[in-house]
Amino acid sequence: MSTHLISRLTERLGSDRVVTDADVLAAHASDRAVFAPTGRPLALLRARTVEQVSTALAWAHEHRVPVVPQGARTGLSGGANAIDGALLLSVEGMDRILRIDPVEQIAVVEPGVINATLTRAAEEHGLTYLPDPSSWEISTIGGNVATNAGGLCCVKYGVTRDFVRGLQVVLADGRIMRTGRATAKGVAGYDLTALFVGSEGTLGVITEVTLALRPKPAPALTAAAYFGDVVEACQVVTEVMSSGVRPSLLELMDGPSLEVVSRLQDLGFPPGTDGLLICSSDDPDRQGTDLQTFARIAEAHGGEVVIAEDVQEAELLIQARRLVNPAHAALGTDLVDDVCVPRGRLVDLLRGVREIAARYDVLVTTAGHAGDGNMHPSVVFDASDPDQTERAQAAFGAIMQLGIDLGGTITGEHGVGRLKSAWLGRELDPAAMATQRAIKAALDPRGILNPGSVLSPAADDLH
Repeated sequence: MSTHLISRLTERLGSDRVVTDADVLAAHASDRAVFAPTGRPLALLRARTVEQVSTALAWAHEHRVPVVPQGARTGLSGGANAIDGALLLSVEGMDRILRIDPVEQIAVVEPGVINATLTRAAEEHGLTYLPDPSSWEISTIGGNVATNAGGLCCVKYGVTRDFVRGLQVVLADGRIMRTGRATAKGVAGYDLTALFVGSEGTLGVITEVTLALRPKPAPALTAAAYFGDVVEACQVVTEVMSSGVRPSLLELMDGPSLEVVSRLQDLGFPPGTDGLLICSSDDPDRQGTDLQTFARIAEAHGGEVVIAEDVQEAELLIQARRLVNPAHAALGTDLVDDVCVPRGRLVDLLRGVREIAARYDVLVTTAGHAGDGNMHPSVVFDASDPDQTERAQAAFGAIMQLGIDLGGTITGEHGVGRLKSAWLGRELDPAAMATQRAIKAALDPRGILNPGSVLSPAADDLH
């Protein structure tokens, strides 16, 4: 039966688009999430046009074949992982920048465009695309939209949703729909654009994105503050953010994250450092004042402050933060949490994470976007050790629960995917969960779009 179905799809789209080679399917079966379930797909469609996507979804809808949309597969929550019998629908090859309009300050792009590629293209017009996830050199705009990605600069400029004006989306039955508009304003009808941003391929497949661009900010200047106690660093965050300073970046690293980075590269951290705060300002009229205010507050909490004298020195200060993920990779496997809590609860989050690390006897490093409360505790472990793996998974879950208990969320920017779908019911109340399921049923009545991602089967919800 499956061979017959694939033959019919191949007849419509061509053998150069539909792939059934086992090695190719295995290479496309998962994203970068650890321990998110992965199944055996039926085939891979390498789509190049919206018409091909539409044809594939109409076919899948007719035959009730599950479809897993994919981009560059750089996600960290298993949202692009295959399920048994699914069609993997890759839009990575839809990678054209269709136009950049300097007057309207917008870009219209296909979903496979790499974030960094768009940013550099916009800069040729004196503009920029500001959302900058750490994966910006390899992640696609479609994937960023699907997960509502954030990044280092979101403390000042916001996340992906704040820059998406309109979408072209192929619905579950193959119909092509446009949402939003290119204009700076527009409130006609429900905000369907916002609904699809962050929906992780469960409501439709995004095939075109209209994005707002901004004038390129001035080069940022940066200061770093080293603390003997990470609690003091957390307290500085709350005071800086209530002082009138509007940093373009405010990142925090705790002692364990500094230690693993030091194993990878010696950056000369002062002995006994338990917390590092990095603060940048890109407002030329306020840079000096903002960094001096940051320095004054940090020093009042025992921080040792270094202020960069130029952009090159600023980049050296930020380098430590960028090395966290490579440092984890050098040590083994890591489960990356993505909890976001109110800034006033950062102290409780950091303390709680350390208690969890001690309780389960695992290494947990914590770094992230302190300016908006979105932190990434990462459980680092030896995946070949079953006992350590079990403890790592338990610690990962405990950290998610801690985030919820502190008034936060299980995901600030990575998405729910398959890795966290059973946890959504702990964060959302029953009425909210019912509404989520009703929206899904209305747009995907046969449940073919990324089933098991975001919304787990109702019986699997944790309460």
